[in-house]
Amino acid sequence: MNSLDSKSINFLLADDHSLIRQGVEFLIEELEFDGEIFHASTLNKVLEITEAQSIDILVIDAIFPDGNSLTILSQIKQLKPEIKILVFSGVDENTQSVKYIQAGANGFLSKLSEEDEIKNAILKIHHQGKYISEITQNALLNSVTNKSLINPLQSLTEREIQIAGMYAKGLGNLEIAAYLDIKQNTVSTIKKRIFDKLNIENLVELIELMKAGH
Repeated sequence: MNSLDSKSINFLLADDHSLIRQGVEFLIEELEFDGEIFHASTLNKVLEITEAQSIDILVIDAIFPDGNSLTILSQIKQLKPEIKILVFSGVDENTQSVKYIQAGANGFLSKLSEEDEIKNAILKIHHQGKYISEITQNALLNSVTNKSLINPLQSLTEREIQIAGMYAKGLGNLEIAAYLDIKQNTVSTIKKRIFDKLNIENLVELIELMKAGH
């Protein structure tokens, strides 16, 4: 091995397309890392291998046939806190990367990146423990100044959140008004304000947003 590091580094490449995994494996081999390279094509397999093997760096896609990797990132970090996660995906980096970083990923890399950039990201994840591209950096800064981009529920007031939660539990206007001791038309006005702020049209969308935001 060259001067990268004498430590053996194990990789797990997770993508449902074997060609993508093979491409990344080829680049890792060019970097002359020692250690094993494991492959996974489903989220279940990712968890299985992470639990059974000593993985140092996980390169994972965002979307799999059995779900979104967002759902397992915190689980992986709890299981193996020292693991470094690089999300390598075709989803829009401008709008999506922050969610993955906040969920526990150490970096986000677009599949549109050149080979040199992919190698650079892998080296940075290895040496510095993180890889933040300029696009993701800007997205992170925007998320700090405009939190509602990441979680639209943050644009609601406490009272609006309270009422949205009641709707999500299946309560109607009359029940909410009675519970909060306010007029029914006040509840209707607040509901309209919630819908306008969240840019939604029905309770089904509201329930989905409430689930995603918690």
